Amino acid sequence: MNFVLCGMMGSGKTRLGKRIAELSFRNWLDTDDVIVEKYGKISEIFEKFGETYFREKETETVKILCRLDGYVFSTGGGLVLKDENVRLLKTSGKILYLRAKKETLLSRLSGDTKRPLLQGRESLEEKIDRLLKERAPVYERVADVVLDVDGKSVEENAKRALELLQGVEK
Repeated sequence: MNFVLCGMMGSGKTRLGKRIAELSFRNWLDTDDVIVEKYGKISEIFEKFGETYFREKETETVKILCRLDGYVFSTGGGLVLKDENVRLLKTSGKILYLRAKKETLLSRLSGDTKRPLLQGRESLEEKIDRLLKERAPVYERVADVVLDVDGKSVEENAKRALELLQGVEK
């Protein structure tokens, strides 16, 4: 069984995923890292081919990763918006939604220039507001368990995440 972390960019999926993997003696993979290794930089994929093409590559990656067992996967923020990806992920594991407040996300993403979805005319706050309104209901719906990450250390969140995931694993 795999543990799958979903949530907004800036919610801590990468840092928490690594720590959960260490604590649970599992391997860790980030879906975005796998895509970069195979297809190139995400910003360049968006620029050259568009978001639809990138989402297709995400699904191809999920199909491969779901064959693995005993992993912690940190997913890109939009990966679970596609029903096919959720269906595939649920066949091989449990999904944990890392829920973060807007203020936490703004603080963590301030000054980030690498994420394609943060580019454009909207202010960071407008983007985060819009993405939270679009995505939070989906994250809630697809998650097997939810962890509120605000105001806690990576260690505290990792330990609580493991408790939650192991509770639904049975």
